[in-house]
Amino acid sequence: MKRRSFLTALSGAAALPLLPARAAGAWEAVLAEARGQEVWFHAWGGDPKINDFIAWVGALAQDRFGVTLHQVKLASTADAVATVLAERDAGRVSGGSVDLIWINGENFAAMKAEGLLYGPFAEALPHWPLVDVAGKPAVLRDFTLPTEGYESPWAMAQLVFEYEGARVATPPKTIAALQDWILAHPGRFTYPQPPDYLGVTFLKQVLYATIPDPAALQLPVDPAQVQAQTAGLWAFLDRVHPALWRGGRAFPPNEPALGLLLADGETDISFAFNPGRASAEIAAGNLWESVRTFTLDGGTIGNASFVAIPFNAAARAGAQVVADLLLSPEVQARAQDPAVLGFQTVLDLAALAPEDRARFDALDLGLATQSPDQLGPALLEPHASWATHLAAEWQARYGSAP
Repeated sequence: MKRRSFLTALSGAAALPLLPARAAGAWEAVLAEARGQEVWFHAWGGDPKINDFIAWVGALAQDRFGVTLHQVKLASTADAVATVLAERDAGRVSGGSVDLIWINGENFAAMKAEGLLYGPFAEALPHWPLVDVAGKPAVLRDFTLPTEGYESPWAMAQLVFEYEGARVATPPKTIAALQDWILAHPGRFTYPQPPDYLGVTFLKQVLYATIPDPAALQLPVDPAQVQAQTAGLWAFLDRVHPALWRGGRAFPPNEPALGLLLADGETDISFAFNPGRASAEIAAGNLWESVRTFTLDGGTIGNASFVAIPFNAAARAGAQVVADLLLSPEVQARAQDPAVLGFQTVLDLAALAPEDRARFDALDLGLATQSPDQLGPALLEPHASWATHLAAEWQARYGSAP
């Protein structure tokens, strides 16, 4: 596959450029340099709500800091990584065309290994002290890889299952129960086609429940053991495949398409990597008010979304201003509003000033959103190599299935 081949090509390691610690008052110099800059933000463009949110952030950046934010809407983050790699190989070590990337997982690992990142910068951002590094350790580790300040978190996510409460009286709370439900209700469940990130996340969630030792997921894939480790996953998929939507002959391409199947009544159980998505869609009139969410006994996979700055970014200062703006309580609270995005905050609410904490306390999480204590544990993302392996293996097994 194109994406796998590209990531595999990023082998070897290169030293990342180290920056001196930011001196006191240096943020004012960053703000001065950033004024008038244009920041080209390469971010997934598949969700209109997210695109609208980025446009709103751009308006704040322009009004308050004189920074113009342009979103380059990506179908795959790997496309932005490929651009930076091509520029590096062509000798373009400054004035690059990518200033900021919404990134995590294997793409971050690839850029970090190849020395394609600027930094460390994250922990020098003015709003960094508000980040909940103790309660949300995923803000410091991206798919098991320490971020070391080379990317800044801006949203927390956790896998939740969505279901049509009018047709599903008791949602299945384990992978084994989900298998039984799928077989008993053929055509009413599916998942995005790997290598889509949400489709691969579903595979990893099943793998968590079926692998003999889940701790192995925090290590790189071991070719000598992976067949035995994934046998339960492929047995699960083999059993449910014929009972999936359209008999497993077609799959939705991404999370929005999966959500539309639930909205159109073609499926009864769906899932998303955003606990507030269903409530946001209900508020927008796109889902029935009977839709609810649940997580699995023992927890579901959770992670943080990050932004990173390429080593040759033309607008490094402006990119840092946008990264810091994304960490501000005002922006974080708006992102958590289910009428906007319903994303979970990366901030430590106890560390906020009363007026900023009030922004979050005033939020109505919505009809379908579970409270933080109902979500259950957030399972750590497996090592990035698992995503690459599972996507390739899925394609070999099911990609050309009739």
